[in-house]
Amino acid sequence: MCERPKVVYLTRKEHFSAAHCINNPHITKEENAELYGKCANEHGHNYTIEVTVKGEINPVTGMLMNLADLKVVLQEKVLNVMDHKFIDKDVPYFHSRVSSMENIAAFIWDQLSGDPRIASSSAKLHEVIVHETDKQCATIRDQ
Repeated sequence: MCERPKVVYLTRKEHFSAAHCINNPHITKEENAELYGKCANEHGHNYTIEVTVKGEINPVTGMLMNLADLKVVLQEKVLNVMDHKFIDKDVPYFHSRVSSMENIAAFIWDQLSGDPRIASSSAKLHEVIVHETDKQCATIRDQ
């Protein structure tokens, strides 16, 4: 019997707290207020992120990727950059972008997608989910 390769999805969940102001600098304060409502004011969230990698199980280690390595990558590339920060001012990526949860998810994807510690395993970045509240989240997924 031929065994087919088994694709495994491995997810690490982390939390960080940060403030932001949903604001487009290219439109007026009034237009921002109309477009973004109360989110046009400075406010903060306790974000939960879920990062999923996918690939085949390594027959020697029995793992797709060492979760300790993924934890370190997330700490260095995401948590150290965003935790307890004012996203719009403290994270250069957002100096020219609206700090929406969609753009935060895109930022995290960009931070992780080229990291050699992920690429050196048999894992490939599959999905990033950013929970801004317990009722809403943004997801970016490898197609």
